[in-house]
Amino acid sequence: METRRENNCGTICLKYLLFLLNILFLLAGGAMLAVGFWTLVEKSDYISLLNSSFYTVPAYTLIAAGAVMIIIGVIGCCATLMEMKGLLIVYLVLLLCVFLLEVVGGVLTYVTYQELDEELRENLKEAMQQKYQQAGEESVTYAVDKLHQEFQCCGSNGSSDWKDSVWIQTSQNQQLVPDSCCKTPSNLCGLRDHPSNVYKVEGGCVVKLEEFILSQLYILGALGIGIAVLQIFGMIFTCCLHQNLKDGPY
Repeated sequence: METRRENNCGTICLKYLLFLLNILFLLAGGAMLAVGFWTLVEKSDYISLLNSSFYTVPAYTLIAAGAVMIIIGVIGCCATLMEMKGLLIVYLVLLLCVFLLEVVGGVLTYVTYQELDEELRENLKEAMQQKYQQAGEESVTYAVDKLHQEFQCCGSNGSSDWKDSVWIQTSQNQQLVPDSCCKTPSNLCGLRDHPSNVYKVEGGCVVKLEEFILSQLYILGALGIGIAVLQIFGMIFTCCLHQNLKDGPY
């Protein structure tokens, strides 16, 4: 009788712990969805500046991972509260699969980013010099202007990049930089490229854009590590709970 009571108490404790973990999974999933959608909505304009789709991967990965975490959290809550051993096994398998995918995805993302860093620099400079203010490239022009103002930068590597652009070389108004490079944008303010007027000493946009992309990867990595730790505990608690249910009453 004493053993039966001890097993019941242990099962109850495991249920509450596993239920709490699943609530954390739901919250983490919601946070990942929010960050992913925010990135796509707020920064999607910059995609037109890049030839590679890699730079949308962190956002889509966050959205996908967030959705999966919410599904796992719901399954885990149901399996825990209803004490369904079969559903607990499904939950355990899902946790293990997602954990392995997180490890593989993290390694691949890091390796791929290192390879594509130089591609980012080349693509951004080419987009600015060849497509800015050109017919049919309105999305690029808008993205460049937004990039200048949001990140307080001018040109890919610096404001001097603009002297080699198609727009400057064919322009009749003798502007040195786009008006969006100005600290206080106004019509034809780009005629004067003094540091007091334009973002000249602040550096180029490629470094600022790299920092933004890395910040997204860091967020993804931090969330991934935190969730991976919770998943490990979740797998341990699930195994223990399944064993207790197996040995105890149905």
